[in-house]
Amino acid sequence: MPALPSWLTEPLWDQFAVLLPERPEYHPDHPLGCHRRRISDRIIFDKMLRFGCSYEAIADTTCSATTIRSRRDEWIRLGVFARLKQIALDAYDRIVGLVLDQIAVDGSITKAPGGGEVAGRSPVDRGKQGLKRSGMTDGYGIPLGRVLAGANCHDSPLLAPTLDRLDDLGPLPDEVTVHLDAGYDSNKTRTMLDERGLHGRIAHKGEKAPIQASQRWHVERTHAWQNAFHRLARCYERRAPVVNAFFDLTDTIITVRSLIRRAWMTHRWDERPNRRP
Repeated sequence: MPALPSWLTEPLWDQFAVLLPERPEYHPDHPLGCHRRRISDRIIFDKMLRFGCSYEAIADTTCSATTIRSRRDEWIRLGVFARLKQIALDAYDRIVGLVLDQIAVDGSITKAPGGGEVAGRSPVDRGKQGLKRSGMTDGYGIPLGRVLAGANCHDSPLLAPTLDRLDDLGPLPDEVTVHLDAGYDSNKTRTMLDERGLHGRIAHKGEKAPIQASQRWHVERTHAWQNAFHRLARCYERRAPVVNAFFDLTDTIITVRSLIRRAWMTHRWDERPNRRP
């Protein structure tokens, strides 16, 4: 993943910093009133944005790999990553508008060489450990949520828990169309969609059709955006909360980047890039 430009990292950090609790520079319980200074949260945040490197590779004299992991776990316990993603999604919906009448859901398999809680034998990688994410996007491709499972899980059983993420978005349009590929082509899927009041547009098994013929290409493009962050395309994290945290951070970056690009022509602000991103 290439380095993120300042017009993207600065608004991310500004909002991220607001969500962090205040911490003293020195530990207050030290008997002599002195101790090593607490590593700046900004340093840890910037290093976590380097998705293509291991913790040992991004550690240097400013902080160690252990510090990065401990601060990461602290932020996960506080729910900072999930809150940051929701704030970005709300801002996008308020300024640009989510296309919630057209929803696309699809699964994507990536590598998980270290195994872990949400890994399984990959049917497309000679039985090696892999990770499947069932992702959901709006009609433009903004990520709305995901469900993680082993690579050996079929897409169809993951559809219901993926659609449950719609409950976090508030009121939905009266008519919502869910675009699915042929892997979901079953009466069980159609019944489940009818029970939820959703209209399904599902590709039929055995009938070849270009992905451009429907709205499914939006979720495929979003999977490609997410896979550009190497830590997700080849995931060594073993714990599900950590994997979800990095996905939340990735989805936030994708959402804010899309927001800035689409608002560049219609809005002006102090840190607006000189050229369209």
